[in-house]
Amino acid sequence: MYKLLIVEDDQSIAGAISDLAEVWGIEAATAENLRDVTGEFIRLRPHIVLLDIGLPFYDGYHWCAEIRKISKTPIIFISSASDNMNIVMAVNMGADDFIAKPFDGSVLMAKIQALLRRTYDFTLDAPAIAHRGALLSTGDGSLIYRGESIPLSKNEYRILLCLMENKGRTVSRERLMERLWKTHQFVDENTLTVNINRLRKKLDAAGLENVITTKIGVGYLVE
Repeated sequence: MYKLLIVEDDQSIAGAISDLAEVWGIEAATAENLRDVTGEFIRLRPHIVLLDIGLPFYDGYHWCAEIRKISKTPIIFISSASDNMNIVMAVNMGADDFIAKPFDGSVLMAKIQALLRRTYDFTLDAPAIAHRGALLSTGDGSLIYRGESIPLSKNEYRILLCLMENKGRTVSRERLMERLWKTHQFVDENTLTVNINRLRKKLDAAGLENVITTKIGVGYLVE
């Protein structure tokens, strides 16, 4: 399920959006600490952000710029200040869309859904395997999580692809080695261990902790 972060100081508006998002199958969270929206973003790890311009302490432009320093997660501005200058400023700060208040709830949700699809879905000629909010493209070998691309080596991609294709089933070390090197020649098993450890470090650093489970003496598992 996708997660929406609502950054809005009007609790009635935030509550209404949250309720509507749940109906549309989107998990919603409202930023509690408007003094530290970046901290809320890091803590909640949303897939998309709904950001008001008129906020206490610092305005939405400030927080949009701060989020853009660390993430490409989609951001939609919502504001009653919908003149051209504010829209241009929002886009220049890195926003993906701008919706004027008052807005129709269905239109807002449709725009959110469309932006989520554009950001996280792949075309049919590049199918993807999803797991815990991450998408592994079988077309270009890319791994996308919360709007960020996680670079994978060829071997790391092949390992993750094999494990995700067999989600819930343990894959033996022998099968992984055959998938990686496709050879009957001797390959040191430590080479596989090194690749697994590098992949785990990349996933952990991106926030995907404990994705790969070791089954001692058997192999590896993505649950």
